[in-house]
Amino acid sequence: MITLDPVPKPIDMLPLRGVADAVALEDRAGTLSFRELETTVGGIAHWLAGQGFAANERVATWLPKTRTACLMPLAAPRAGLVHVPVNPVLKRAQVAYILADSGARVLVTQAARIAALEPGDVPDGCTIVTEEELASGDVLPPSRADTDALAAILYTSGSTGRPKGVMLSHANLWLGAISVAHYLQIRSEDRVLGVLPLSFDYGQNQLFSTWAAGGRVIPLDYLTARDVVKAVERHDVTSLAGVPPLWVQLLEAEWPVETAARLKRLTNSGGALTPRLVRGLRKRFPNAYLYPMYGLTEAFRSTFLDPALVDAHPESIGRAIPFAEILVVRPDGSRAAPGEPGELVHAGPLVAQGYWQDAERTAQRFRPAPEFATSGGMAVWSGDTVVEDADGLLRFVGRDDEMIKSAGNRISPTEIEDAVLSGGEVTEAAAFGVPDERLGQAIVVVARGDGSREDALRERLRRELPSFMQPARYDWRSELPRNANGKLDRTALKAALG
Repeated sequence: MITLDPVPKPIDMLPLRGVADAVALEDRAGTLSFRELETTVGGIAHWLAGQGFAANERVATWLPKTRTACLMPLAAPRAGLVHVPVNPVLKRAQVAYILADSGARVLVTQAARIAALEPGDVPDGCTIVTEEELASGDVLPPSRADTDALAAILYTSGSTGRPKGVMLSHANLWLGAISVAHYLQIRSEDRVLGVLPLSFDYGQNQLFSTWAAGGRVIPLDYLTARDVVKAVERHDVTSLAGVPPLWVQLLEAEWPVETAARLKRLTNSGGALTPRLVRGLRKRFPNAYLYPMYGLTEAFRSTFLDPALVDAHPESIGRAIPFAEILVVRPDGSRAAPGEPGELVHAGPLVAQGYWQDAERTAQRFRPAPEFATSGGMAVWSGDTVVEDADGLLRFVGRDDEMIKSAGNRISPTEIEDAVLSGGEVTEAAAFGVPDERLGQAIVVVARGDGSREDALRERLRRELPSFMQPARYDWRSELPRNANGKLDRTALKAALG
C-alpha cells in the first residue's frame, strides 16, 4: 500500500511513480506505459511552453476523454500554466462564460466542437487549437514548481449566479492523489475504469490516485449502463467509481455473474447512498469493497467510510480522509458535542486557494479554521449540517444552501432560472430540487404563466443547456408569492412543492 508521505511534489511528477514499462493508460488508441506517459506529457508541455504564454496563464480544454484530456492536467502545470477543464457536455454559452471568466489564452478542443461555437463565444486573446496540433518532437522535463503554485481551476456551480472557479495548487492535487491511493488501497495491478467527467475533481483524481499507485486507468465515455458492463468485462476492471444515479442504472443492467465478480472496489461520491442502494451493490458485487465518500470541490474530499462498517452504518459518510481535519462546529464557532448537529468544516492542506477572481464568495466559504482546530490557516466552511456519533462516525443531515444536486451534479438554481427567463416564454421563475429516487434530486421550475409555451421553452432549453440541467417538471402559476421586500418567497414556493 502507498506510503502516506505528507510532503507534496509538483503534480506533473506523478508519472515517475509508476514502473516504466507498466501500462498507465488504456484507451481506444491502445496503451501508454508510464515511460510513454511521461514522454507524451513532456511533449505537450513543450508545445505549450513554445507558445509564448506568461507564467500562470490559463489553458482550457473542452474534450471528451481523449488522451489529451487525460494528460493536460499534468502537461499544463509542467509548462508553468494553469489547466481549466471544461465539462464536455456543456453547451456554448457555458463554455463562453468559463473562457471569459478564467481569461484562458488557449482552448484545446475538436473540430466538431469549434463548429458549435458562435462569434463572440471565444474572447479576444484566446486562441483555439485542435488536440492534433499539440504534437512536439521535443520533451519538457518534470517541473520544479513551487507546490503552492496554482495548477488548476475547476469550475463548479454556486448557490447563486454563475459557476465558480475553484483554485487548486500542486500540493492540493498531489496530496489528494496520495490520500486516496492510500485509503482505497489502490495497487499497481489495479485497473480503474474512469467513467466520471475529468472536469470534476472526483473524475480527475481517479487519474492522479491511480497513477500515484502505479495502476492503470481506462477512460470511458459511456452512453448506457450496458457500455459500462461491457468495459468492465473487456478490460478486466477491478475498480469503479460512480455517483448514486449511475449505481441505480448499473443495478438495473444485466451483469454476467463472472463480470460482476471481477470488481474489487466500488467508490461513491456526489450524493449519499441510500440503504437500498447499499444492499443492492453489496449483493450484485459480492467481491467488491464499497467505499461511501463525502466531498466538495473546495476541499477535494473530506470523509470516507471503511468498507467494514458499511453494512452496520449504511447512512454514514465516515471519518476524515488522510491529510484532512474534519470538524463539527456550532454557530458560535465552538465544537459541537457528539449527537449535536453542526456545520462540517474542513481544515488542512487539501483546502483549495479560494475562488478565481471572486473575493466576495471566497470570503464567505473560506474562513479561518476554528480556534480548537489542530490545522491553522484557512478552512472550508461547507454549509452542510452533519452529526458525529459516539464512535466518531459522521452522518449527513442537510444542505444549508439552495444548491440542487442531481445525477451527481451541483446545479445553481439561479443559473436554471436565468436560462428559463432568457427566452421570454415566462415572466418569473424559481428553480428547486425535489427528491427523486433515480437522480437524487429532480429539477422543478415554478413559473408564472399559463403553460401554453412550455413546449417551446423545453425545445429551447434542450439547445442551450446540458441534459443534467434540464427541468423535469414545470409548475405553472398565475401569481407567485412575495415576501415583505417584494422578492419571490422561495420558502413558500418550496413548501408548496412538498
